[in-house]
Amino acid sequence: MAVDIRFTVKLSKRKTKILKTLIVEDNPLIRETLKGLFTKHFSSMILEEASDGKKAIEKVGSFKPDLIIMDVRLPDESGLELTKKIKTTNCDIKVLILTGHDYPEYKEAAVRNGADGFLVKGGGSQEILDAVESLFSSAEESTVGKKQ
Repeated sequence: MAVDIRFTVKLSKRKTKILKTLIVEDNPLIRETLKGLFTKHFSSMILEEASDGKKAIEKVGSFKPDLIIMDVRLPDESGLELTKKIKTTNCDIKVLILTGHDYPEYKEAAVRNGADGFLVKGGGSQEILDAVESLFSSAEESTVGKKQ
């Protein structure tokens, strides 16, 4: 079920795009926390979630997200390998790895597999918000519409 959380990115002075975001995380508490964080801080976003790799692939096909927040350790496959699969056929989707494991080999694999960002859980809400905003900043001076 999609939840409209109103996360808007201004692509130019005349164009605004509502971002579609997929949270791929096996822990329901973390999924809920992320949804709450985005609800509180952004003005518009459509949000979907998946608890494993199989559901994530299905959602990528049907939901066509602009952004994926991806855990590394999922019940059925590595989020790093899943990122590679997704980016191979959907290079425009931004993937932000969010993991509880700050291992250099995970960071290296994330870059190698096409992730657009890497964050360690526990780094704080502002770090997540800043990372999402920075993924959609561009030479056109794109901005993310925050709630006032």
